[in-house]
Amino acid sequence: MTTTMKQRVSEEQRRRVLDLRRRMSLREVAIETGLPLGTVKTLVSRSGAFRDNPTHHAYFTLPPVRPSTERRPSVPTAPPQKAVTGDKEVDALLWLRTCIKTGDERLVATALEASKRIATPLKELEDRFAAYLRAANPDNPFATFASIGFANLERLALDSLQQAKDRVEACARFDDVNLDTEQELFCMAALDGLERDRMGFYDKAEAAERFRAHPDLLPQTLADCCHELDFWNDLYRLRRACCPPGGYTYEGPTEASARSWFVEGLLAEIRPRSREEAKTVFKKLMGEKRNYQLADLDPVINNLVG
Repeated sequence: MTTTMKQRVSEEQRRRVLDLRRRMSLREVAIETGLPLGTVKTLVSRSGAFRDNPTHHAYFTLPPVRPSTERRPSVPTAPPQKAVTGDKEVDALLWLRTCIKTGDERLVATALEASKRIATPLKELEDRFAAYLRAANPDNPFATFASIGFANLERLALDSLQQAKDRVEACARFDDVNLDTEQELFCMAALDGLERDRMGFYDKAEAAERFRAHPDLLPQTLADCCHELDFWNDLYRLRRACCPPGGYTYEGPTEASARSWFVEGLLAEIRPRSREEAKTVFKKLMGEKRNYQLADLDPVINNLVG
């Protein structure tokens, strides 16, 4: 009679398995540790360390939308027309753009309809506006940048309507969207005492160590990482919508940026739990408007396909 003895796993081995699993596939961990693949799978499953973190998910979530009692005026008020360039057609187009920028659905629709009645091609008006900017700012080689997209009213309308919706959402979620959130205060407390470099940034390794000291708020999966990055993106989106014309959008404290960079770095560390999760993260990265550099993406892609 043959007796099969289950292999005993020490606490040190268990910790090593969990640590390796964050960077390797289950099969790679089994090879590295010399443990049977089934044992590795069991240790990982029982640890719960690779399931979505509900505490993290709940914490990095925007406040709920509150019912609005605000009533919209029955008739939108159009902005006053102004003589800006001396070219009546260009000034008319400038006024239509001003109407569109209000984000009011009725004014936007009226402005777009009115633009169809302009006989001169809009691209020609854009060129005339660029010529006006050059003449008015002869010493500024960047003056004509303001004319880029001048004739693209459809794009302006889409952006303005979305920004108006974002403003409504910001008011429904926050009393003041530009006040530091609870999550930002957490980041500030976590990095309290760390020195910054000459550019005002924190050392990434030191910041990561501080954030890892709060395991209850750590992303445990790639899905957790994406959820938190969405939180920071949405917070910036709402703040941007509430920024006054010509002003600067409040991007939050430097500590919050350090946290966002830390979570982005985890995308290159935490192994995908499945092929589908890897595909989801990859599609998200390709659709993001973040300014990822190729060098930053390489380790993430290697992690997803490795």
